[in-house]
Amino acid sequence: MRPLNSILTKLIRNRAGKVKMVMAMVALSAALLLLLISVQLQVNYHQLLNQSNGSDSIADFLVINKQLNNGSMSNTTIADAQVKQLAQQPFVDAVGVLTPSHFKASIESKSSSFPFYTDISFESVGADFIDIPGVKWAWQEQSEFIPIIVPNQFLDFYNFQFSFSQNLPQLSTNILKMLVFKVNIYSPKGAISLNGKIVGFSDRIAALLVPEEFMQWGNKVFANQEMTGISRVIIKTKDPSNPALSTFLKRNQLTTETQKMRFSKYRKLVDTIVAIAGITGIVLLAFALLIFMLMLEVSIAQAKPEIVLLVSLGASPKQLSRFLMRQFLPPHLIAIGASLLVVGILQKILQQVLNNQQMKVSAWLSPYTFAIALGLVGVVWWVNKKGIQRQLY
Repeated sequence: MRPLNSILTKLIRNRAGKVKMVMAMVALSAALLLLLISVQLQVNYHQLLNQSNGSDSIADFLVINKQLNNGSMSNTTIADAQVKQLAQQPFVDAVGVLTPSHFKASIESKSSSFPFYTDISFESVGADFIDIPGVKWAWQEQSEFIPIIVPNQFLDFYNFQFSFSQNLPQLSTNILKMLVFKVNIYSPKGAISLNGKIVGFSDRIAALLVPEEFMQWGNKVFANQEMTGISRVIIKTKDPSNPALSTFLKRNQLTTETQKMRFSKYRKLVDTIVAIAGITGIVLLAFALLIFMLMLEVSIAQAKPEIVLLVSLGASPKQLSRFLMRQFLPPHLIAIGASLLVVGILQKILQQVLNNQQMKVSAWLSPYTFAIALGLVGVVWWVNKKGIQRQLY
């Protein structure tokens, strides 16, 4: 057996040519490396998009309204059918309606040391969409006060602009939570005053928020105009940069905060680049495997007279096939293993770099990358098997 293998090894190696074999291996390794890198990059990209810090991200909630232009100024309501269609989209987890107040109101301080007064309007939203934990978000007519959530940007506006122009003191969040305000509600039938208290500060919705129970009561009793359709909605989404979301909004003439959607166009670019890298890797891999198959067949064909002689002397085709598989398959497996090792090293380096930028990805290769590598093992085994069988049988 050993003399036979020695003879076959010399025949195949002499026919194949070392330079050609090395060049083919380099091409295959480059294709494998590019393909595995593209898979791992896609996994890293999704990890960065979906990483959680233990609480809902501000960007996970988007306030949506109609695009306002010269043609839509008289009709900025969102149709019920559009809201239902939005709720059915795969990129939307939940939809809430922001109900505006249809009555005139003002708010003022009860303290003479803080003579604050301003006209105001409210919006209401369900408790599932507020970002103030531990707050009892409900109201009834017997309640001691109306709970109010104030946007942080309103507080910044007051402290760093309004207070200077009105000669008013700057206020911290803790001080404001201790104050009780007088909320005045006006209607053709007269005015009433209720107590209001700030229970939290939000970065999610840029509006003074009150519970839905208060808004329903106020609009029913004090509305000075006919209530029309929905003006704004809020959605919860796992991925605000999803291109499908921005496409849906544009197609339905809807809009949201530009800052929260700014990653959408970047994601399209990154998705395109990663897809191109993956397709390029697959094409290069196909060409590399084709080259190997051709080299394998040519090498065996050139040694065919000697192989026929060995068969006539008693060597079986199965024996020759097993030998040739041991000659041609290991270099492919080594190329796959080496490519996997290189991608693993690059992943570790990338993890350290991103960690310094406060971005988290796994230091280990993804199961998808290993699955692709395992699939490639099956592919090269099949390519070698078929190439040898076509020449020996």
